[in-house]
Amino acid sequence: MASSAHSTASASLDITSNLEKARLSSNEDDNKSNKVGETDGIESSLEKGSGDDIAGGDDADSNNISYPSDLKLAAIVIALVLSMFLISLDMTIVATAVPKITDEFKSLLDVAWYGSAFFITIGGFQSAWGKAYKYFPLKVTFMASIAIFEIGSLICGVAPTSVALIVGRAIAGIGAAGVSSGTYTIIAFAAEPKKRPMFTGILGASYGIASVVGPLIGGVFSDYVTWRWCFYINLPIGGVSAGIILLFFTAPPTAKPIKAPLKEKILQMDPLGTLLIMGCVVCLILSMQYGGQTYAWNSGVVIGLLVGFFVILIAFIILEAHLGERAMLVTRIMKRRVIWVTTAFQFCFAGSYYAVLYYLPIYFQSVDNTSPTESGVRNIPLILALTICTILSGGFITKTGIATPLLVTGATLATIGSGLLYMLDIGTSSGKWIGYQILAGVGWGIGFQVPIIMSQGTSPPEDLAPATAVILFFQTLGGAFFVAIAQCAFVNEMLRILPFSAPDVSPMRVVSVGATEIRANFLQDQVQGIVVAYMSGIKIAFAIATAGVGISVIVCLFAPFKRLGSK
Repeated sequence: MASSAHSTASASLDITSNLEKARLSSNEDDNKSNKVGETDGIESSLEKGSGDDIAGGDDADSNNISYPSDLKLAAIVIALVLSMFLISLDMTIVATAVPKITDEFKSLLDVAWYGSAFFITIGGFQSAWGKAYKYFPLKVTFMASIAIFEIGSLICGVAPTSVALIVGRAIAGIGAAGVSSGTYTIIAFAAEPKKRPMFTGILGASYGIASVVGPLIGGVFSDYVTWRWCFYINLPIGGVSAGIILLFFTAPPTAKPIKAPLKEKILQMDPLGTLLIMGCVVCLILSMQYGGQTYAWNSGVVIGLLVGFFVILIAFIILEAHLGERAMLVTRIMKRRVIWVTTAFQFCFAGSYYAVLYYLPIYFQSVDNTSPTESGVRNIPLILALTICTILSGGFITKTGIATPLLVTGATLATIGSGLLYMLDIGTSSGKWIGYQILAGVGWGIGFQVPIIMSQGTSPPEDLAPATAVILFFQTLGGAFFVAIAQCAFVNEMLRILPFSAPDVSPMRVVSVGATEIRANFLQDQVQGIVVAYMSGIKIAFAIATAGVGISVIVCLFAPFKRLGSK
């Protein structure tokens, strides 16, 4: 996720360049501004832009635009860097804290929700926030998104129950979608065109840094303070960011909202589509959580949830086809070969990465009995390799225009690396788990940003935003899906093995105990059998990830094999 944010940063400039021109035209003739713009969800994709040059018309337009002084601009950039850092931190900091969270709430069954709740809302609301920046005042909208993110973080920090934590994660995800979109929008209006690449590169780098330090910070908080500080940390930093923007940023005339009736503004955000896709994913996650655990797989509850998933999914597809350009997923764009291939690829490729990211800490802390801090340190090879290779991959594509071979190479290496992670076992040497993570990280790093670069590099200017948004949508949806599937497989496999590995222990009691508290709640001879069951479940979770990234290898073979920019 962090890597794709860096990769798509530059292309966001093209999008906002077109937006500035549209708004200038709107200021010249207010009657024309009532017309719904062609660039639906313009800023919704700005979270992660990449690779294109600034539109040539920017320089001409900038002569008539007043930009902030250097001091004000520096303050604005610092505020935006802090905002982007927080969003990326929130995606990874929880991973190493999850075992401790399960200890406090006795909620091993809820692990999937801690990640999926955030992924569902940040993906589902990304398009809506993009439309909001188009139709409502820029500064007010950005401040609202930070406020929602802060409220969600506060709820997570004070959560008395696992359910409250999940609700807080969902609310934080709604705000995070707006913060990530608004950050690149603001920098595009605040900085002169020639300076934007430098600033957007800084913003993208903050994503990569946060992804590396997130698991480590989460581990330190869990060890030496409390896991709740993984969320409390957002409050002062987010407050400082909001305060700076409030004081130093003034929206220019070119950021004037496009005029439209309130009903049209709401319809442009596709609220029904957002609700349907979130309801669809919730049904799936609940069925995975209940199946084989709370209820039998053939129970009415589980079957009803699975039927609900398919019915709501079909309703969503029909709705999106009916809405046309108003839709979250524009059918005209989805029909393009490069789009449907890259979205399917990213769904499996990114989703499998998040599954590994969430279950490696459980392996280190539950099986190897490490502290959260050490678990975060042990996670660095994966994330650092991914971040470095993401940057190198983007540079390679910029120089050569070669993209599809990177999809194949990245997916192949990630499949091998993920398969090696499946071979982890009780007492595996450090050389192996470091090497396995590096190989997997290199693979995911090579391929992570390529789908967005390809979709933007083959799209006309008016389709840059929706094409990027659809990739990001499937990326976050893949995260929610694979984490949920991995959790289901993990728990069901553990429950299957426990009667054999630890016959004198109640399986449901094991599930009710936190991931790092098994040694404190069971006798030593029982712990060995429980760890065996844990290891078996973790292997299945890694197998799910391996299967997912393996599917992406097959999918990417359907991508067009030609240089970007060639005819």
